[in-house]
Amino acid sequence: MSIKAPRKGENYELSVDLNSEYREKRKDAIKRVIASMTVGKDVSGLFPDVLKNMQTDDLEQKKLVYLYLMNYAKTQPELVILAVNTFVKDSDDPNPLVRALAIRTMGVLRAEKIIDYLCDPLQKCLRDENPYVRKTAALCVAKLYDLKPELVIDNGFLEQLHEMIADSNPMVVANTVAALTDIHIAASSQPSISPNDPALFPISSSILTKLLIALNECSEWGRVAILNALARYVAKDDKESEHICERVVPQFQHVNGSVVLAAVKVIMIHMRGVRREDLIKQLVRKMAPPLVTLLSSPPEVQWVALRNINLLLQKRPDILSNEMRVFFCKYNDPLYVKVEKLDIMVRLAGENNVDALLSELKEYASEVDVDFVRKSIKAIGQTAIKIDAAAERCVHVLLDLIDTRVSYVVQEAVVVMKDIFRKYPSTYEGIIPTLCANLDELDEPEAKASLIWIIGEYANKIDNADELLGIFVDTFTEESYPVQLQTLTAVVKLFLKKPDSSQGIVQRILNTATKDCDSPDVRDRAYIYWRLLSTDPGAAKAVVLAQRPPISIPRTTVAPALLEELLGEVSSLASVYHKPEETFVGKGRVGAESLQRKTDAPDDRFSTSKALQTVAAGQQAENLLDFDDAPAVEGRPSGLAATEVLSHTPAAANLLAGTSSNPLDDLVSIFGAPATPAPPSANSHDIFGGLGVNSTFPSGGTGSLGSPAVQSPSVAAPPLQKNQQPEDDLLGLF
Repeated sequence: MSIKAPRKGENYELSVDLNSEYREKRKDAIKRVIASMTVGKDVSGLFPDVLKNMQTDDLEQKKLVYLYLMNYAKTQPELVILAVNTFVKDSDDPNPLVRALAIRTMGVLRAEKIIDYLCDPLQKCLRDENPYVRKTAALCVAKLYDLKPELVIDNGFLEQLHEMIADSNPMVVANTVAALTDIHIAASSQPSISPNDPALFPISSSILTKLLIALNECSEWGRVAILNALARYVAKDDKESEHICERVVPQFQHVNGSVVLAAVKVIMIHMRGVRREDLIKQLVRKMAPPLVTLLSSPPEVQWVALRNINLLLQKRPDILSNEMRVFFCKYNDPLYVKVEKLDIMVRLAGENNVDALLSELKEYASEVDVDFVRKSIKAIGQTAIKIDAAAERCVHVLLDLIDTRVSYVVQEAVVVMKDIFRKYPSTYEGIIPTLCANLDELDEPEAKASLIWIIGEYANKIDNADELLGIFVDTFTEESYPVQLQTLTAVVKLFLKKPDSSQGIVQRILNTATKDCDSPDVRDRAYIYWRLLSTDPGAAKAVVLAQRPPISIPRTTVAPALLEELLGEVSSLASVYHKPEETFVGKGRVGAESLQRKTDAPDDRFSTSKALQTVAAGQQAENLLDFDDAPAVEGRPSGLAATEVLSHTPAAANLLAGTSSNPLDDLVSIFGAPATPAPPSANSHDIFGGLGVNSTFPSGGTGSLGSPAVQSPSVAAPPLQKNQQPEDDLLGLF
């Protein structure tokens, strides 16, 4: 019986092949190592074996070894030092590709031990006779600055970069500008940066001339870098602004969308300094075709272009005023693209193209995508609000959609009609019966709330308004909070407009809202309405039936100052998110460490003392919950100010010492027990400790607030619950 040899692993086989005497076998082994590394296998144990194959004349093999080094340099920093001699030797190689590869790899390794060996080869490569090596070395300076800024400044690399801006090769100029810009951004983020810091990259007139010369000869990456630098330049006068715009306009014809958007950014920034109206119109006219061309890109690029176009239209709506048809949605557009197109179509809508837009939106409302249908109907409403002359046509389209009896279409149309009624009050009252006829179709809170608002607003013109609202009153406690709030307000409006026929329903809803509803917002609103109606219906009418200003669509979705800032960030994430970069990059991000620092309390005892000082200071504050008109006794504090803080109690001592087992109970027990309240008067009840109102208000009666006699039907005040103790009052906690 033979004994089998122990099975060797894959790494062992690779190690054997890496040390083979045959060149092809070694090269094949390196390829297999890279393949394993690419799929996530750990081949860091082969580091010494791979490193042995670094010294070779085969450029392909050298690239593979460098790729391996870049991946595992962080995990094997001690072994990387063994490759330094080869790197230095390769930086003097006759082949410029090898020289550039060596300097680029040394810059990417980011190992502390190799940085000091990088300076001498980098000095030579920055002055290399081959432009490919020079442009690679320029970017290496930016990487070195990120690791060790003082090393870059001490070795004079920044001065060399500034000299390289005048290089005869445009690609060297572009990479130099990219490197200096990265260093400028890194230096600017430092809290105490001097304006004369050598790391800053101010663009002068001489640098501007060199950048404009190199612009047309660069690759697309280089053009973007130069255009971003031009966007930072501050023109001295309008002539210089015009010159920059004229030199940048040819970039609109570039095939790359990033170059086009970067050129648009430069034009938008420097157009601010142009005084000639004819030139501004010419630039705006030339901006339209490249933006339209971007819409033939893949969906992801389209979306980025649409977000930027949306921003541009907020500043200059005339850029694409004649190009609405290119934004019509295609059947295979993703939803995110369709939504952006809808927004832009509404922005471009005018009296000359509104018919085509409405026809298109009506088609979209018959799509299968529910979200898109809803947004299309909402766009019809926005068009009606934006263009007064087209409002009637929009309403007819909405009525046609309501006739389809499709649930989600009807509900969104009702929501939109509510906005149209707010914009054009008393104009389209004839369609209210149609809306009310679809009451049974509504099952979404927003649609229900919208129809209730319409019924309440036009209660005096709807004969059966009390019956319609009665449906919602019957199911009041089962409805969502927005519907409850809207029902409550609508019933009060009905009562103020038809007091004789609706006293019962308003009394019923106020009782339900104050006793059976678990939402504090609904209860508070009910108490306020009850108080108003029971004391001064005239004031209630002034509050509830107040004249509201008509709504309108804002021309911009961001503040004007922020819009100017975002236009300077076109083609970046800031212009896509429509937010400044600080909100999602760098200081705007909240890391785990900073979050921990924010949540760590400085000292519990200090915080407790501070809280007690605040309570003591509050003794001098007026009691905002005291609605009673009875004058306070002079010289005596009232309300919260009358609350005694018992700082000598054991509970207070425990709380201050930080040894409390139940801080909440101890905090409550610090306050003195409430004084025995005076018995309520025969004609008043105590609601929330201070809302004293009559139980009934017959015609000609007077309220407990000393208000004049009320000559209209009023609502009974909420009764006091039987055997209610003073401690049950809101302030009874203290």
